[in-house]
Amino acid sequence: MAQILKAKDQISGKEGKAYVIIDGQRQFLFTAKKIEAKIEKEKSERKALGRRGTQHKTIGWKGTGTLSILYATDLFREMILKYINEGIDIYFDLQVINDDPQSEVGVHETMLTDCNIDNSIVALLDDSAEVLEEEVPFTFEDIDIPRKFKKPSYVD
Repeated sequence: MAQILKAKDQISGKEGKAYVIIDGQRQFLFTAKKIEAKIEKEKSERKALGRRGTQHKTIGWKGTGTLSILYATDLFREMILKYINEGIDIYFDLQVINDDPQSEVGVHETMLTDCNIDNSIVALLDDSAEVLEEEVPFTFEDIDIPRKFKKPSYVD
């Protein structure tokens, strides 16, 4: 049996969808180019008698991410304006689905909950750009993976 992931089962970065869910309303994130979310473990350093090295203990985590989108929606600017004008900060869920129909590993779905943007570009012009793009950094409070990758049939 093969112990490598065959090329046909490697997930294409173009095969997927993303949705923003605000107050139960699910919107297709049609301007998405790239979505990256990660968890960073928070650790404290510990010393112990008889040991010269530093030990580390995990004490928590934080979730951060970046949406790379085409500059063609005011969704995130509207969130910023709601906070500026009304003092209401918008939290949303982000559903990211990898779905490459060629791959035997199947569909992968990640739900990031209680996302909150850190900043948003409010105006943008660039005479050297073919298309305008923006980066929207965000944090999130929780994560779930309702659909997980499967192991290919040819791997033990």
